Amino acid sequence: MSGRTVLITGASSGIGAELARHLAARGTTVGLVARREDRLAAVLAECREHAPESRMWVADVGEREAAVRLVDAAWDAWGGIDVLVNNAAIPGVRPVTRATPEEVERVMDVNFHAPVRLALAVLPRMLERGSGTIVNVSSLGGRLGIPRESAYCASKFALCGWTEAVKLDLWDTPVKVKLIIPGAVDTEIWDKPDEEGAAYDGPKVPAAEVAADIAATFDDDGFEYYLPDMKQIALFKTGDIDTYMRGSMEMLGG
Repeated sequence: MSGRTVLITGASSGIGAELARHLAARGTTVGLVARREDRLAAVLAECREHAPESRMWVADVGEREAAVRLVDAAWDAWGGIDVLVNNAAIPGVRPVTRATPEEVERVMDVNFHAPVRLALAVLPRMLERGSGTIVNVSSLGGRLGIPRESAYCASKFALCGWTEAVKLDLWDTPVKVKLIIPGAVDTEIWDKPDEEGAAYDGPKVPAAEVAADIAATFDDDGFEYYLPDMKQIALFKTGDIDTYMRGSMEMLGG
């Protein structure tokens, strides 16, 4: 990990913050992106103890112009970005009968359009340089519909499809593409008092465990990773959706 530069969105808490800490402790220079300046600054202070060139950028990745601005700033600061981790996401928990177009658009902007814009902004530079990795953090909700999360699932399904197609487009280039499918992870995304309660209320995996698993994918030859329990991918590959659904519900405590 030492000597690399990694740009991480959604880095003020949860998986993003834990990934930044994990990488920095191993000598990786990290770039932290999120909206909450105070939380971001606290994570950055920890990272700089091990990786002093680490930086932070306060930004709303859902804004249309944010991607180019962030990639330009990070590339200029470090002379390149080795890994882009598109991790930022918002839940948007709402029964479809009460959802509004504006809410759905906001979820899509942060969870799908932002990773697309960031990838398109960094990709030409990575191709020209001849190296780079793009890591998109989706969700089990990108493979399985979840009650009251139609907008979230739509955004994550879209991110899965986009990432798969991009992987095919780039198969003969030096740029790696990774798709991460976490299950239930203990992060702040579950605690949104202004939204409906999530349907799932079972056990959750610590964010630090998933972050370590994500970091391990950087040098792996694989593409799609179900974290932290690989039983999910075994069920999905059977092609038997009933088996997959039953297995998922059992794992989720249903």
